[in-house]
Amino acid sequence: MVQIAPSMLAADFLHLEKDVELVNRYADIFHLDIMDGTFVPNISYGFPIVEAIAKQAEKPLDAHLMIVHPEKYVDRFAKVGVDMLSFHLNAVENAGQVLAQIRAAGMKPGLAINPDIPVSRLFPYLDQCDYIVLMSVFAGFGGQKFIEATYDRLAAVKDEVRRQGVDCLIQVDGGVSAVNAAKLVENGADILVAGSAVFKAADPAEVISAMRI
Repeated sequence: MVQIAPSMLAADFLHLEKDVELVNRYADIFHLDIMDGTFVPNISYGFPIVEAIAKQAEKPLDAHLMIVHPEKYVDRFAKVGVDMLSFHLNAVENAGQVLAQIRAAGMKPGLAINPDIPVSRLFPYLDQCDYIVLMSVFAGFGGQKFIEATYDRLAAVKDEVRRQGVDCLIQVDGGVSAVNAAKLVENGADILVAGSAVFKAADPAEVISAMRI
């Protein structure tokens, strides 16, 4: 069954404890969007918020680094309790080295790409990743419209994962909702990241349930 990873970027930061408990009760993974204002044109939150969530979290923490020099922060994310750590392929010079660094720190390594990067660039790294983050919007801002070309890109990555026979999950991030969840799973998604669709809903628990296939 697909795993649901609500993006805490869309949570209510004045009542963060409430939204952390929502994920604990109804979802599978905490998705943490870390932006630095340099790699992407936006700034999100840093270690104080991650630490606050980690103290109450009962589900794995998945940090998505949209930053330059992600290798500088690997050990610190491990120290605060992050379980899964991904970075963007074009943010580093040696992706394999950073993936190995993340695994050595005791976390599951992931590799992310934006919609304008060919999925084939991921293929040499699939055997080094625990998961791939396929962006279905451009990294940097929440609430963007889902890019329809994602379905074909997703299917292509899934085919290659099967061809190589590797144990690598595929996460889709951006514009994901109950409307497109079924088609994403049909095309190979294992983890669905949803921010606004969950936290801005009248009944977030119902939305999470509707996204499960």
